[in-house]
Amino acid sequence: MPETPAEDLLRELAPQVLGALVRRYGHFDTAEDAVQEALIAAANGWPRDGVPENPRGWLITVASRRLTDLLRREQARMRREDTVARWVLPEQWRAPAADRPPADADDTLILLFLCCHPALSAASQIALTLRAVGGLSTAEVARAFLVPEATMTRRISRGKQRIRDSGLRFAPPTGPERADRLAAVLHVLYLIFTEGYARTAGPGLLRADLTAEAIRLTRLVRRLVPEDPEVTGLLALMLLTDARAPARIGAHGELVPMAEQDRCRWRADQIAEGVELISGALPRGVVGAYQLQAAIAAVHDEAPSAADTDWAQITALYEVLLGMSDNPVVALNHAVAVAMSRGAPAGLALLADLADDPRLADDPRLPAARAHLWELEGERVAAREAYRMAAARSTNLAQQRYLNARADRLAGDPPPAG
Repeated sequence: MPETPAEDLLRELAPQVLGALVRRYGHFDTAEDAVQEALIAAANGWPRDGVPENPRGWLITVASRRLTDLLRREQARMRREDTVARWVLPEQWRAPAADRPPADADDTLILLFLCCHPALSAASQIALTLRAVGGLSTAEVARAFLVPEATMTRRISRGKQRIRDSGLRFAPPTGPERADRLAAVLHVLYLIFTEGYARTAGPGLLRADLTAEAIRLTRLVRRLVPEDPEVTGLLALMLLTDARAPARIGAHGELVPMAEQDRCRWRADQIAEGVELISGALPRGVVGAYQLQAAIAAVHDEAPSAADTDWAQITALYEVLLGMSDNPVVALNHAVAVAMSRGAPAGLALLADLADDPRLADDPRLPAARAHLWELEGERVAAREAYRMAAARSTNLAQQRYLNARADRLAGDPPPAG
């Protein structure tokens, strides 16, 4: 069901209110509990009484009162002066009133920086971002990554504990640290989107809620730091990739590869926006990895058919991307692009060089790519075995069915010539 205007507003205000409380009082986990109770009160009361004139201030006031109650209860329970002292905000953390954020800082962006701090594991970064900034419940985050809710609860709690123990200030990073922290934020958003677009495990292929949330949060980051071309590149990449989602699943839930997709079903508005974004970002300075990936996605999306794809340009873009980092998945995609632009044998030779890379030891994409190229070469037996290997390595049921179906198709007699 579509969200109501009040629900949309609460979703937008939630990270701002949480950021305001954490900045003013500290206590990430307790502040989050207080904000959740304020949101529940708003969701119950606003439809009946109307949205207040200053909804953000209303939420901050209600959440601050609840936070004070929670802290007092905790202090009373602990009954020890040294524990009570821990709840007092350190002098250097003092800030203006919670409803008066500093002019040069945005609480939502600071909250993102906090959730994606390099001191946290990638799993904790993703979980905290979806929970605190995305507004997903712990149960929803757990379902997204196919782990028990209790496991996700512990993961989120450990992340909050790590933040509390580290003594991190709720303040925007400055200097070189800002670039590093922003890179961590973008990486987390990229991982969330990737899991939504090609989920690693489970029955379905897509998690539209995760891709939509990743796009929403990336739009938010771009609104906060519009001058950063990599933020723009990541948003363009997400839009251009997600534009193909309607054609990526068949009538029975099966995976449809890009070459066989009905491009009329691609989302033209997202493609237009993505192309405009990446076209504006590329000339603005140093080109980063997200911009290059977005440029590759744009070449795919602008081709009227699979046969008309400019594989030579895609190959060249992948070669620039390879020069930036030693990424085996980029190398694999480059090999496929080379095969499409220069012939399958050239691509197979590059894939052979990746066979001993331990980072791809259990990845289904390597044997799947090899199977595809062998099939193009007419090596049906080798292709069938590689498809079977890829299916065995995959943990996603839709991918398994697709790969096994390709193998089954090669098990019969070859098609007649012509």
